[in-house]
Amino acid sequence: MQVDRAITRAFELLGKRWTGPIVSVLTAGPAYFADLHGAIPGISERMLSNRLAELGARELVAREVDEGPPVRVSYRLTSAGTALEPALRVLSQWSETYLLADGP
Repeated sequence: MQVDRAITRAFELLGKRWTGPIVSVLTAGPAYFADLHGAIPGISERMLSNRLAELGARELVAREVDEGPPVRVSYRLTSAGTALEPALRVLSQWSETYLLADGP
């Protein structure tokens, strides 16, 4: 018996801290950097920037520059990122059922 390689690849990306919450917030639609930062308590700006760059490199998130002034950067899910929404919804339901809200 061996672990499924596809599951391993998925969790190598999605299992990183903050990745799930970032994708989850973006399922509601495009968001500016500051809005993403405010929507995810505890994430630093540097970590958010790093995760967004990584998700962009994996083609799950697209970065769009809104010409200013002021120049603003927004992020949205690509079709590959949007395809994660059903899985995230199931994980959220599973968490509500089986994980304690105040657990580790």
